[in-house]
Amino acid sequence: MSFPGSRLTAIRCAKALTPSGWEDNCVIELDPTGRIAGITTAGTRPTVDLHLRGIVIAGLPNLHSHAHQKAIAGLTEHKMAGQDDFWGWRELMYRANAQLGPDELHAVARYLYISMLQSGYTSVAEFHYLHHQPNGDPYTDCSELSARLLEAASEAGIAITLLPTLYCRGGFDNGPVTDTQQRFTNTPDSYLKLLRACASLCTDNPDRSLGFAAHSLRAVDPTTLTGILQDAGQLLRGAPIHIHVAEQAREVDECVALNGARPVTWLYDQCEVTDLWCLIHATHVDPTELNRMAKSGAVVGLCPTTEANLGDGIFPAAQFLADGGRLGVGSDSQICTSPAEELRLLEYGQRLSLQRRTVLTKDDAGSNGRSLFTMAVSGGAQALGERCSGLVPGARGDLIEIDHELSELASRTPDQILDSWIFSAKENPIRNVIVGGRHVVRDGLHPLCDSASGPFRQVVAMLNNA
Repeated sequence: MSFPGSRLTAIRCAKALTPSGWEDNCVIELDPTGRIAGITTAGTRPTVDLHLRGIVIAGLPNLHSHAHQKAIAGLTEHKMAGQDDFWGWRELMYRANAQLGPDELHAVARYLYISMLQSGYTSVAEFHYLHHQPNGDPYTDCSELSARLLEAASEAGIAITLLPTLYCRGGFDNGPVTDTQQRFTNTPDSYLKLLRACASLCTDNPDRSLGFAAHSLRAVDPTTLTGILQDAGQLLRGAPIHIHVAEQAREVDECVALNGARPVTWLYDQCEVTDLWCLIHATHVDPTELNRMAKSGAVVGLCPTTEANLGDGIFPAAQFLADGGRLGVGSDSQICTSPAEELRLLEYGQRLSLQRRTVLTKDDAGSNGRSLFTMAVSGGAQALGERCSGLVPGARGDLIEIDHELSELASRTPDQILDSWIFSAKENPIRNVIVGGRHVVRDGLHPLCDSASGPFRQVVAMLNNA
């Protein structure tokens, strides 16, 4: 089932942010696939499908999501025995995973994607590694759970880049996976079968695309990673490639001990990392690695709320941008599904580290909010396999309208509205959301938000009672 309603052909905007700046009274024209065909003055196109009177900006890509983890967001905030860290949280996550079947995953994902849309995300890269039954046995259809995620995205109306995730081993030492990791694991052959099945599910749907993910260097060695990319051939030609890397200090220590190099260094020495790659977190990197990442053209995918929640650390974003690097943001474990809050925490983390203000603004002067927003749209689009982003011809027709009449945004310039949305607004100002030309959020609400809430609540109740 897809989001109801046909695609729009023309949208009039009172004020819209284009690469040339803020445009007054313009019309965004859309082709039958939902991509932007052109942007003209309103006088040349008197008849439109929709008139947006607030300020209009491009929708934000969410470059890193684990949909199933939305069901435990907020349920892991009790201290475990000893020193609590990522590894303790991971065990709690594994326990919850064991309770999720296809119906539960679909319910959680649909609720999550609706929440993302209402907050301003219009596309998502789903880093999906929950493939098998709780005991590790494959489903009759190896793409059962992947299909449920795609269905949830279509019902919600969000564009999705599905990243079936390869997981082959239990650590850098090539040890076996644990019982709790059996749902994740595939051999190279079974993974290629999964990839082919997922490719067929994405065919002929302009709001679906396919990419590749290796869970981490702990879970996939570089030789297997490059072998899969070669064996997949045309299926992955030009597709985005994602990997968790250097997320925790322990990961770095283990990689150095067993491989003689830090994770990012080892990855770059073993693989040809290009602008198709998205390196998730990369929290623990040295200056040489930072420069190497920037020169490769790879996007670094940051999830500041999750990185803070898990105690991972702070990525040196200011130096990375100074080296010419590209960044985007994601929601990861779904503690936060607001792009504005992710961008706020990203900037504040840098300010606390460097004891400065407006750290990530590239220009010598200008709007910090606009700079952060533009960076996240461009880097996020690249990470999702889109070669064009923003409100430009050829880009997918993803746009959001911000209500400029809210008290916290009133009497401000458009740039000041972006600054206020990201750094000070308490009320969500997103009023209308368009994805691929479809009007999916109206007056701040998604039409399925109430009906999606009940099944999601049932899943959370089940997990609490397990």
